[in-house]
Order: sequence, then C-alpha cells, then structure tokens
Amino acid sequence: MNNNLMNQDKGMQRRMLIMTIVVLVFFITYEFLVLKPQQEARQAENKKEQVTKQNSAPKVEQNSSNIAASGENISKSAEGLSSKAIASNDIIATVKTKHNTIKIDSLGRIAQVVLEDKQYIDENKQKIKLFEANQLRPLEVRFADTAVNEEAFETNLVASSNNVDATTSVQKLVLTQKLKDTVLTKTFTFYPDSHYDLTVTSTNGKNFFITNGFRPNVLADMYADHGLYVKQNDGTMELTKDGDLEKTKNYTGIKFVSSFDRYYATVIYNFDKSLAVTVMPDKEENPQGFIHGNNNISFSGYIGPKEFKTLKALNPELTDVIEYGWFTFIAKPMFIFLQYIHNLIGNWGWTIVIATILIKLVLYPLSYKGMVSMQKLKELAPKIKEIQTKYKDDKQKASMHMMELYKKHGANPMGGCLPILLQIPVFFAIYRVLLNAIELKGSEWILWIKDLAEMDPYFVLPILMGISMFIQQKLTPNTMQDEMQKKIFQMLPVVFTFFFLWFPAGLTLYWFVNNVFTIAQQYTINKMFDKKRALKK
Repeated sequence: MNNNLMNQDKGMQRRMLIMTIVVLVFFITYEFLVLKPQQEARQAENKKEQVTKQNSAPKVEQNSSNIAASGENISKSAEGLSSKAIASNDIIATVKTKHNTIKIDSLGRIAQVVLEDKQYIDENKQKIKLFEANQLRPLEVRFADTAVNEEAFETNLVASSNNVDATTSVQKLVLTQKLKDTVLTKTFTFYPDSHYDLTVTSTNGKNFFITNGFRPNVLADMYADHGLYVKQNDGTMELTKDGDLEKTKNYTGIKFVSSFDRYYATVIYNFDKSLAVTVMPDKEENPQGFIHGNNNISFSGYIGPKEFKTLKALNPELTDVIEYGWFTFIAKPMFIFLQYIHNLIGNWGWTIVIATILIKLVLYPLSYKGMVSMQKLKELAPKIKEIQTKYKDDKQKASMHMMELYKKHGANPMGGCLPILLQIPVFFAIYRVLLNAIELKGSEWILWIKDLAEMDPYFVLPILMGISMFIQQKLTPNTMQDEMQKKIFQMLPVVFTFFFLWFPAGLTLYWFVNNVFTIAQQYTINKMFDKKRALKK
C-alpha cells in the first residue's frame, strides 16, 4: 500500500488511462474477441448439470437414455443431397402470411422465406430473402434407417394445395410422402402473424429427425454473435457459435432451438412437451440442429426478424431468442425501456436521444462524484509532487503525508475511476441492445439517416462523435506526465472515429449524444471549480 501511495501521481495517470480505454475500447474489442475459455467452461458446466440433474416439467418428448445413441443415427449420407440448390420447379407450395412468403419444396422443406414488410430490403432495394441456395433448409426430415432415408431424398412429397393465403386467416396445408415402408405426413397450420404449428408422423414406427435448418445468412458479421441457441427447461441458455462445434452434442428437455444471424432467426419451440435435440457440426464446424421426432412429433415454428414484440406475442419466453451476451440481465430491461419511450415518441432516432439523456441523468450522481474527484486530484498534483520529492528517501513518511493531504481536502485517489467502473455494465448493455435491435431496421431519423441499423452513408455522425470525444478530452482534468501516455490518449478520438465509421448509425448516435452531455457536465464542474479558485485568490 505504501509503495502505491508513494507513486500516486504515476499510478493515477495509469488508472485514468486504463479506465478510459476500458470504457471506450474494451466494450468494442470484447465483441471482436472469442472468449473461448469462459464459454467452454460455461458449456461444460451446463452439460454436467444436464447429465446429473433430471429436468422437471415440461415432459420430454423422447426417453433421454436413448438420445445419445439415436443421435448418432442421423444420416450423414444425405449431406450432399441436402445442400443442393433448389430450382424454382421444385417448389410445390407457396404460403403467404401477413409478413412473409414461404416457399416449400418437393422434399417438404422450407426452401425460402421472403420478408414482405417494407423495411426489410437489402442494399439493392430488393425484398430480403433469408436463405442461401446451398444451405440446410428448415423442416428437412432425415430417417434413422439409412435405406429409408436414401429413398426419401429421391421421393417427392405431394401438397394438398399449391397456394395458401394465410394473410388474414388461419390456413391448413398437408404434405404427404409415400415410401415403400412408411408414409410421412406433415400437417401445417399457418397463421397471419407468420408463425406455424406442425405435426409430423410416419407409419410403421419409422423414426426420424427434423431440423430447424442452418441460420439465416442475411447479416452475419464480427460485431454480433451468430450460430445456434437452445433454452433448457431450467431456463439455462446455451450458445454454440459458428465455427466452434467440434463434435456432436445431445440435449434433452429443450424448450426451443434457434439458429440465427444478427437480426434473423429460424426457431422451433414447444413449451408443453420439451424437445430432444442433437446438434451436429457441418464441414466448417457450424452447428446444425436436429430434433428427435420418433415417429410422431408436434411443435411450433417461427422464421423471421428477431423483433421483441413479435416474439413476445408468440410466447414471452421466446424473447430469449434475442441474444445480448453477458449483460443480458441489464440489456433486456434496457430494450424494454427503449421500447416504452418509442411507443410514446414513434421515432427510434429521438428515442435513442431521449433515452441517452435520461440514462445520463440517472448516472449523474456517479459522474459528478468522479469529475469532482478528478478536479481535486488535479489541484493536489503539485503538492503530491512536492511530498514525493521532499521524502524521496523515506517512503513511509511520504505515504503518511499524502494520506493526510487526501483526508484534509476530501480527495479519493480512486474517486475518478470507481464511478466509471460502475457505469461499464450500462455502456455494454446499451451497446448490445442497439447492435442487435432489428427494430432499428429501416427506421429514419433526420434527413440523411434513412436506416439507423446501417452505417451513416456520409459519415457525419462518426465525425461528430470523434469531435465530441476530442472536446471531452480537452475539458477533462489530466495529470499525465508521461509523454507516451499523453500521445496514446490524444489518439483515441481518431481511433474511435475510424471504428465508428462502419457502426450502425443508431449506436453512433447514442455515443455522440452521450459525449455531448458528458461535455456539458464537465464544463459545468470546471466552471464551478474555477469560481472557487477565483474566490480563494
């Protein structure tokens, strides 16, 4: 402790630099880093609990003792056929709901989902299509019996109707596949809100597996997680990221399985009878989920944007499909708070502005305490330097005199760091919310900002954010003596301007407004201390 106090000036410089980087850098670099040790430890613990603990309700669809064995029977010989591109003449049924168009192919799979709401357009102004030509499709069936499976991939299903209009009312569709030793039947119920119920049966006790498909591939970037998510009966969520699955995993007692990119997901769920799921790696070690159907299974499904309201309307537990990372416990309430403000205002841009102001007001006591502490330390810096010089050969006396100095002036060496540290979870949470909120898609703000989920096309917001960060630096008390530290600190506005050039405009807007109000707070406190100093003269 004495040694630390003796080197207080340099220590304070280091702490302030570290805390600045933690707040302004670490929350971004966290998203780029794959924290494998922590993730693997969490997954191992979940797996251990899964083996040692019997899931309570809901009832498991298949006996858990058979899962591992039957999971190995999922035919891999079908991989080549499964990933073939689907031609337009292979489509046997087209289903229209209020929000999308679903195309079903001759193998009973969902070949494509086209989003019909006007905000869901790509960079070419075309309606967004969720699946690529050669990926594993939702609702593909694979039989445990290899011979039956091979026959199934060569036999077309027959649809009860080629066109289904579920835009205003609930509609049924039945698909039938007649094989030598079994008849496979898929009975759909489609709803206008774009979710569906499905019952799949096979005759003669032929067991099968059915997949929710590989994730949509509209926007899979380094900023947000993408892969496969399962929710277990005990509420535990387990994420398997793309490229991270080395071997097959088996689950029982699953409420839902979701394959997702940043904004979109294909989900299968059942909250009455839980599911047994095998997750297999593809050739790139991406996760592929297969649900154990035995010879009869029923569940519900949803394919589309991860909109909070839509998922909540289907079932409140489905809002867990939206993945916010480690700070979900703060991020989820944060989104609900943003949604509430948006309901009052009707514009996501102004929602972000007002929410940022309210957050700054709530955190003002912490910010104020930290800023005041930094001002006091700045004023005491010359006296601290004097003590260190005077007692350079007596560390104990130097420490004692510095402690007396802090006590006399009510200064706390950690006072500037602790408030910032306590705000980090809030910064992480709002960052993850704005990064993952599909609600911002297609939301305009002012003049040139036509989509808050996309980058600012003219880089106005990132540049303003960089300028505000530079001004904030100039106003913030700085006792750094080391020239290298000063240069690194001065470069941060440039570095972060570069980072934010490609960030969603909504996220950049939040950080800019946050900076502006921090500048206002710091300016006010600086003036307050200037007046105090003037009165002392």
